[in-house]
Amino acid sequence: MSALARQMPPVQHANLNGVDMAYYEVGPRGQGVPIVFCHGFPELAFSWRHQLRACEAAGRWAIAPDQRGYGLTSRPEAVTDYDLEHLTGDLVGLLDHLGVEKAIFCGHDWGGIVTWQMPLMHPDRCAGIIGLNTPFMPRGPFDPIAAMRMAFGEDMYIVWFQKPGVADAVLGADVDKTMRFFMRRPAALGEAEAGAGLDMSTPAAEGQSTFAFGDLLDAWDKSDTANQLLTPDELAAFVESFEATDFTGGINWYRNFTRNWERSADLPTRVDNIPCLMIMAEKDVVLSPAMAEGMEAYIGDLEKALVKDSGHWTQQEKPKEVNDLILGWMDRRFPR
Repeated sequence: MSALARQMPPVQHANLNGVDMAYYEVGPRGQGVPIVFCHGFPELAFSWRHQLRACEAAGRWAIAPDQRGYGLTSRPEAVTDYDLEHLTGDLVGLLDHLGVEKAIFCGHDWGGIVTWQMPLMHPDRCAGIIGLNTPFMPRGPFDPIAAMRMAFGEDMYIVWFQKPGVADAVLGADVDKTMRFFMRRPAALGEAEAGAGLDMSTPAAEGQSTFAFGDLLDAWDKSDTANQLLTPDELAAFVESFEATDFTGGINWYRNFTRNWERSADLPTRVDNIPCLMIMAEKDVVLSPAMAEGMEAYIGDLEKALVKDSGHWTQQEKPKEVNDLILGWMDRRFPR
């Protein structure tokens, strides 16, 4: 049995929106409003293992899919198959498969971007929205890739990801090293290392572009065990999965930043009449709490909460705190 199968509920599959989607389900199907957990990069439905267990113990219906390009779900070849129309469409298709009219969507990292798009693109399918680390980000006036390239240079990781095959090869060369590099706690004693356990604050003027994952991964000593987040079994679940799939599917999400921006010009700019919760992580430098400032101008019904001493991988770093916030909010806003 794989490390993944040993630590997750039985996997289920649904043919929807042009993909075979793998998903995990716990709790009483058909009772109450379900919550759908959406993972980020480089992650899996497995990233929500602690939340699935907590929902099951609380008698809450919960679903966590491997989203397209990841894990046991299909990996289409076309880059355009990973735009937000497809990614949100997959979640709608999953609700249709489960016979669900509306769900609460909870997203972390890239999953948070998808989750915040749901009430703009499919408001009739949203009962509630939870952003974990990822805030609602209004559409900007410029192509985001051009803006990031101008501000941070070619080595900034999202710009670097645009080059076909390059980041894919670097991250896939040693999957064990890549996952150990990413999945770290913030450094102790308030040091600059935060978020993914990286010091990504060095400006380009000092010879290193901000968030230059390629250079940082190459320079990182794999024998460094400081601040490792995962147990050996947890690490094995990620490593086995990405050794089987590589990272291209997930990277293709990033390759649609410009396309998503171009195609979002006519979308609504506010989220109203849907309860929303924003959970921030104190030490996440990738998605800092400061990025959530001003969300009240775009979200009509918003609560905020801060998880102390957490870096970027908050649902895995601080599962009890995250579980208490999610379930407490659901009990208030969606009582059974």
